[in-house]
Amino acid sequence: MSIAVILLAAGQGTRMNSDHPKVLHPLGGVPLLAHAMATARAIEPERIVVVTGHEAARVDAAARAIDDTVLLARQPEQRGTGHAVLQTREALADFDGDVVVLYGDTPFIRPETLRKMLAARRDGASVVVLGFETADPGRYGRLAFGPDGTLEAIIEAEEPAPRGIGGAVCNSGVVVADCRTLFELLAEVEPERTKGEYYLTAIVGLARARGLATAAILCPEEETQGVNSRKDLAEAEATFQRAARLAAMANGATLVDPATVWFALDTALGRDVTIGPNVWFGPEVTVESGATIHGFCFFEGCHISQGAQVGPFARMRPGAEIAENAKVGNFVEIKNSIIEAGAKINHFSYIGDADVGTKANVGAGTIVCNYDGVFKHRSRIGARAFIGSNSALVAPVEIGDDALVAAGSVITEDVPGAALALGRGRQVVKPGLGLRLMERLRALKAAKAGE
Repeated sequence: MSIAVILLAAGQGTRMNSDHPKVLHPLGGVPLLAHAMATARAIEPERIVVVTGHEAARVDAAARAIDDTVLLARQPEQRGTGHAVLQTREALADFDGDVVVLYGDTPFIRPETLRKMLAARRDGASVVVLGFETADPGRYGRLAFGPDGTLEAIIEAEEPAPRGIGGAVCNSGVVVADCRTLFELLAEVEPERTKGEYYLTAIVGLARARGLATAAILCPEEETQGVNSRKDLAEAEATFQRAARLAAMANGATLVDPATVWFALDTALGRDVTIGPNVWFGPEVTVESGATIHGFCFFEGCHISQGAQVGPFARMRPGAEIAENAKVGNFVEIKNSIIEAGAKINHFSYIGDADVGTKANVGAGTIVCNYDGVFKHRSRIGARAFIGSNSALVAPVEIGDDALVAAGSVITEDVPGAALALGRGRQVVKPGLGLRLMERLRALKAAKAGE
């Protein structure tokens, strides 16, 4: 049966005290919204509809950047979750199947949990609610069960609970329902008396009044962890990182000091990768099997191949491609460059917009001067070329295979293969002048001190 996902992302998130929409705050290197969308994609829906409201244009753009196939619906006034879901009616007008309602600020719902809810729906329940057990119900709505264990109603936190209804099983807000039934029930929802909001939770009681079957699936409380404040965001980051570290080690990576390694949502590590302490992974990073990442490195938008070694204290920026068995050492920055197999850039260098050939050796302090103040230019260092320390390659320039650039050179023209290039002023030596100059300076200093 077909599946559609409605992802609610219209709220302002006033408790974040921010100029930015809540769902665009980062978690694991990507917006909160991306986590919910990843969960949605994992259950292979036919459609994903994102409902936006506060700062809608920004949230729309972010959603489309994550997945350009998503549909967008607008909730101009935030009048409750039921009202938000109703805004998707047009986008789902011709849809026949099950609808899953998720939230952009609830990042840890697992696809496996949603599959259990979908199975319960297909076993005959018209509406399925996700609940969780907690010792502190707080502001959560509570699930009310009948004597036979079936779900009868959801009692909002501010409403008095009927006698006999405990507060230990709470409502997460996640719902699965048949599409047509969902919108029929929502059309009957009355606004809440004090706030005037239309609650999605009301559909459970309405379904029961129609004689429709309802059910609840329970999950661990950790899955329902939401983000409503900066404190919540920090706690969610800790939850995400803890899970990402455990997953990385379970999949065969060695983390020397797990608590100091920070992952993004899409970080991909191969088996037998070794990661030193204090390493940060931004979005779109892949490290293949057998690579070694030494401590205090920063990665984003890059690819590290098998057997490569990076760091310590290296920065790999977007577009960095480090091939098999290449070495990128301490205080080296690579941006939009391909470092081919076996090449070495071991110390204090910047390589930007360049191709470094197989087994080339780039000496300490070498800089590719790729930016002229307006445009970026690309350069190439050939296979087995040797670039002496403290050289500046003024792009665009090509160093041929097996060429040698002398230390301290400024290279502004192409260097043919196998050639030697020197681009520095001739050294001049004046015998005895060094000592005479120093003696004169010391005498001047002594005279000033005696004044």
